[in-house]
Amino acid sequence: MTVKAIDYAQQGLKERRQIGKDRRAFASRSSHGKWEPAADRPDPIRLLQEQDTGRLAHLLPIKYGRMLESPFAFFRGSAVVMAADLAATPVTKIKAVLCGDSHLSNFGVFASPERKLVFDINDFDEVYPGPWEWDLKRLAASAVVAGRENGFKDQDNRKLAELVARAYRTSMQRFAKMTTMEVWYFHVAAEQVLDLFKEHSAKGAKSTQKMLKKARRKTHEQTLEKLTELVDGQHQIINDPPVLVRLSDLLTAEQKTQVTEEAVERAWSDYISSLPEERRALLSRYKIQDSALRVGGVGSVGTRCTILLLEGGFEADALILQQKEAGPSVLERYLPKHGYTNPAQRVVVGQRLMQSVSDIFLGWHQSSFSTRHFYWRQLKDMKGSLELDTLDKAGMGTYLAVCSACLAHAHARTSDAPVIAGYLGKGEVFDKSISDFALAYADQTERDYQALVEAVELGQVEAETGI
Repeated sequence: MTVKAIDYAQQGLKERRQIGKDRRAFASRSSHGKWEPAADRPDPIRLLQEQDTGRLAHLLPIKYGRMLESPFAFFRGSAVVMAADLAATPVTKIKAVLCGDSHLSNFGVFASPERKLVFDINDFDEVYPGPWEWDLKRLAASAVVAGRENGFKDQDNRKLAELVARAYRTSMQRFAKMTTMEVWYFHVAAEQVLDLFKEHSAKGAKSTQKMLKKARRKTHEQTLEKLTELVDGQHQIINDPPVLVRLSDLLTAEQKTQVTEEAVERAWSDYISSLPEERRALLSRYKIQDSALRVGGVGSVGTRCTILLLEGGFEADALILQQKEAGPSVLERYLPKHGYTNPAQRVVVGQRLMQSVSDIFLGWHQSSFSTRHFYWRQLKDMKGSLELDTLDKAGMGTYLAVCSACLAHAHARTSDAPVIAGYLGKGEVFDKSISDFALAYADQTERDYQALVEAVELGQVEAETGI
């Protein structure tokens, strides 16, 4: 990805803040509070179904079944809908690299290369350069939708959305005072998150301790034990259809055509070539033992996602990698084109830009028998996320403040913190506008969710629940 997000770095701090203030002429801070669906707003169900083109058709009912679980589950799977809506809102014309799907479930803990737990954004399928405020609006709206699901009153949900904006604003002001390298190296350690919960929410601290304990157990060994079994002395991935199916056991003609053992071998070679030389040397010590098609998430269900079991020199020496199909970002049709080579490289480079600490096995390849692109990463390596439905209001507020700080950091790494800070200012005008937007958009999400319910009832959309 070719990114030229820093347009003002050669100017002084005062001048860069003034540039941000001047951007209020393009979009006043109060203008962000307005949300009304346009008369020609695209049908949300049509947008979702358009995104299904090219996906594995037999898995799509699982996607819609998962989205039917609640308005928040619908929100998680409908980034394509919100992207279309955000395209019609005022923009500051200050760009950053966006997560593109920054709802509050796309943050969590994972291991650094030094095997320490950090907290950050953890989903980059929709990453793309664009207006930084789009990410913040999605996070704030998700706070309201999730808050309603937890039974919070809207006066409390408004405060949560306002907190999202305030935490982002104050974090950006802090990053604006840091040196370039201080911003680049900044990260949030898992222990810092736990300390915040201990200070503000005993119930949240208990949930966080549970998350961290669970994440530390998700080692390669634990994943191997959970997902594989010994057959004739060899590890083999356990079949659990339809969410986990060994490639050698795929029965449909489409699956056998799309994903074969030979294709996996070629993909492995292409992936290896995308890595730095020292990572190639590391992975050369492993060989592919088994592979399987895996279903995970909500909005990405139906994309081709495969896990590969790699074995080293002895029985306990194993590694499981995941390769996931990458398509166009939901933001692309609404923003200027950028010079990334392919969608998978966009995801990998975008993640490396936004995170201080990233998976050492991030890489990509293009399918040798189609135009599809895939990115690679470790599977479940010390990853963890909070059970949001266990959080009280204080716990949810603490969690959102951390998410907002991480989002601000990602934007500070890929944009210009003093410019964004100058736009935001020190008052609460922007915070209140974002809370207004978040409540209005949560209402829209509930209407769109009901439209999906009705489409399923009318037989227009096939859904399979409970998977």
